[in-house]
Amino acid sequence: MTTTIFKQQLLHSALVRIIFGVLICLVAVIIGQQLFQQIPGIHSLNTNPRNLIKGIFVSILTIGSYWLFYRKYESRIVTELSAKGIGKKLLAGIVTGSGLQCLTIVVVYLYGGFRVIAVNPVATLIIPFTVAFTVSILEEILLRGIVFRITEEKWGSVIALTISGLIFAGLHLVNPHVTLVSIVCITVVGVLLGAAYMYYRNLWVPIAIHFAWNFTQNGIFGAITSGNEKTSSLLTTQITGSELLTGGQFGPEGSIQAVLLCLTAAIPIIRILYKQDKIIKPSSNNQAL
Repeated sequence: MTTTIFKQQLLHSALVRIIFGVLICLVAVIIGQQLFQQIPGIHSLNTNPRNLIKGIFVSILTIGSYWLFYRKYESRIVTELSAKGIGKKLLAGIVTGSGLQCLTIVVVYLYGGFRVIAVNPVATLIIPFTVAFTVSILEEILLRGIVFRITEEKWGSVIALTISGLIFAGLHLVNPHVTLVSIVCITVVGVLLGAAYMYYRNLWVPIAIHFAWNFTQNGIFGAITSGNEKTSSLLTTQITGSELLTGGQFGPEGSIQAVLLCLTAAIPIIRILYKQDKIIKPSSNNQAL
C-alpha cells in the first residue's frame, strides 16, 4: 500500500508532470515535422507558403498535445487554453508586445541611430510571421504553460516567475553575440510574460506578447532578433549607434531601454496582482517534488 501511494505521489509530482509535458510537446513537434513531409503535393508549393503551412500544422499539434495530455493526466479542464474572449486577449498581447518594441526602436531613432532604407512588398512578412508565431507558441506552451504553471502550483508565484524567467534567459545564452544587458532584458521579458499569464490565467496573452515582440522587431523593423541572422522584413533599415541603445549584434531586445520598458510594463501588473491577492503562495504539501 505504501509503495502504491508513493508511486501515485511520484507520478503526480510537479517535476514528473513538467518532464512528461515537455517531452510530449517536443515529440509532437518532431512527429509533426515528419508527418508534414508526407502530405501529398506539399513539396510542389513554393518555399514561403510551405513553411507557413508547416508552422501552422506543427503549432496546432503542439497546442493539441498539451491540451490532450494535461486534460487526461491532471483530470481537469484546460482553462489556460480557453477560447473565451480570445480576440480581446490576443489584441491585448499584440498591443503590448508591439508597443514595447516600437518604443524601443523610437529611442534608437531619437538618438539618430535608426534609418529606413526601403519599404518591401508585404509578401516579405511571410517568413518572419511564420517564425514568430511558431516560436512564441512552442516557447510559451513549454515555459508558461508547463514550467511556470506547475512550478507556481508547488512553490508559489514568486519562485515560479524567477525560475521561468531564468530558464527563458538561459535558453538564449546559446545565441550569438549575447551580452549581460541582453540576458537581463530576456529575463525581464520572461517575468513580464509570466505576469501576463498570472493576470489573465490564459496562455493566449503571453503567446501574443511574445509573437508581437519578435515579429515587430524582426518582421517590421528589420532588426536582428536574439543575435540571429536577419530574415526578410517589411522595412529594410540601418541601425547604428551605441550598443547600449541598439543592442549591437544581439538586436534591440539587448538594449538598456528594452530592459526599462519591459520592467515598466511588468511591475504594474505584479503590483495589481499583489493588491488583488492573486499571488499564489508555496504549497504546504511538500511530500514530493
